[in-house]
Amino acid sequence: MTATTEPVPEGASDSDYRWVVLAVGTLVVFASLGLARFGYTTVLPAMQADLSLDNTQAGLLASANLVGYLALAVIGGALASRFGPRVVIAIGLGVAGVAMVLTGLAHGAVEVAAWRALTGVGSGASNVPVMGLLAAWFAPRRRGLASGIAVAGSSVALILLGPVVPRVLAQYGPTGWRICWFGFGALALVVAALSMLLLRNSPAGTTAGDHARDGDASRRIRGHEAHGLQWGAVYGSSRVWHLGAVYVAFGFSYIIYLTFFVKCLVSEGGCTPAGAGRLLMVLGWSSLLCGLIWGTVSDAIGRKWALVIVYLIQATAFSLFALWPTTAGFTLSAVLFGLTAWSIPAIMAAACGDLLGPRLAPAALGFITLFLGIGQALGPTVAGAVADVVHSLFPTMLLAAGVALLGALGAALLRPTGAEHSTPETSN
Repeated sequence: MTATTEPVPEGASDSDYRWVVLAVGTLVVFASLGLARFGYTTVLPAMQADLSLDNTQAGLLASANLVGYLALAVIGGALASRFGPRVVIAIGLGVAGVAMVLTGLAHGAVEVAAWRALTGVGSGASNVPVMGLLAAWFAPRRRGLASGIAVAGSSVALILLGPVVPRVLAQYGPTGWRICWFGFGALALVVAALSMLLLRNSPAGTTAGDHARDGDASRRIRGHEAHGLQWGAVYGSSRVWHLGAVYVAFGFSYIIYLTFFVKCLVSEGGCTPAGAGRLLMVLGWSSLLCGLIWGTVSDAIGRKWALVIVYLIQATAFSLFALWPTTAGFTLSAVLFGLTAWSIPAIMAAACGDLLGPRLAPAALGFITLFLGIGQALGPTVAGAVADVVHSLFPTMLLAAGVALLGALGAALLRPTGAEHSTPETSN
């Protein structure tokens, strides 16, 4: 079985329909990351209280979700390259939606961990392919822009969850966190249906020649496509491995910050749940255009230097949270992180398209997401254990800052991808 190209609706051209694909892709990110992953941040204090969890257990629950994501991230991208992104995305998001509903029915740490892991499986099967799908619909000069818009789905989720979740928790008391998971799951299932209905695997008029400027590596791959997909170009590339190594630092550092953001504000920062929700909303609003901004910046100055700058800004944000524990410090930290929050995934998605072209971009992105997933899986568990030992979450933010600095160093050693400044195809 191979991927098929479904026609766009009658009367719509490929150049017009790519914006429909981008809009649905943004909703997929909203559900697969914004709800499935970051929703946990907003309900964590209530879940901890109701289920009597310590910080280590809370970190393990976050890690369970990320291990599930990791398990499907690699093969999810490969499956999308083989069978087409549309079906993989829709099924994955459907699994995540059902698992979120089941999370709300759970009655113990082990049961919650199982459903959080399954949620991660669905998220990995939907988020990675949808980011890779954009490489097929947008030319190199606009891939950073398109990826940047798509990752704003996570920002929209934070903007909505920040004020809404505290109200639900206040209205429903100890069972409020369960109601939240039911709502998250229902929304994800709606987006899954939209994905199956509206997404298309590639522009109908796309041929290998349409992407002739995608870079030397992708031209080499297309020259041999008659013999099948060249998986060695993905898994045997030292440049892809280097991207993955740099991605580890983002996964480890940002997930510590977001997992314990609300909990730290409430338990140690002197904030009420509503106040912490407002700061999360500030973070969400600040991050709304971050992928768009930094994706465009990476189109202009190159993926390498954009990554270096973003890592340095994030290291500063994490440090401020720990070293300036006041309303002003928390707010500045949230704004700085928000301005760069989803930029690294957007830049990485564009870099994969630059290196390997549109057909293998989902597989490449899935492979480097393995490294991201390792960082994400380790981060909350390590941070939770550290917090229980030192009886504070603030030192974990400094740990995140140190790892982000390592990410900046690794990014500075990257070689340019070579396709960022290519002239765009007129059809895209």
